Amino acid sequence: MPDAGIIPLPLTPIVPASQRLCTTQTPSGLGYTVLRPASGPKPGADATVLVNYIGYLKATGAVFDQAMQTPMPVDGVIPGFSEGLQLPGRGGIVRLCIPPALGYGAQASGPIPANADLVFQVELLDFKTAAEIDALRKAGDAAPTPPTSSKP
Repeated sequence: MPDAGIIPLPLTPIVPASQRLCTTQTPSGLGYTVLRPASGPKPGADATVLVNYIGYLKATGAVFDQAMQTPMPVDGVIPGFSEGLQLPGRGGIVRLCIPPALGYGAQASGPIPANADLVFQVELLDFKTAAEIDALRKAGDAAPTPPTSSKP
């Protein structure tokens, strides 16, 4: 007799249909819903963001990716995700509904089928502009190197 308490692996959560919809659309066709508004500056295309996110298929709600405290360049991701990352301020959470034209298009990518509508919930934890990152790198390069010990 199978044990009813065992969770089958791999664990593949399904997001409910009500959480696969967006209420607003940008001119490009990106859908979005602000789940938690945030005021203040928003990242630009040249920024690097720190996000918590979950990605799932609109058709089935099957989760294909999720990560916590993940840094990523805004201009280094699929077009719909890049546009969506520029919508919230720090601390904001948005749901992005990305049509195939702003996602992977006719190309399948891992667990994502060709021509798939994608949905992401994204929490913008923090971001740095390209200028801020350059300044941090320069400061790091200029930092004095600690003295080395002459002891063996």
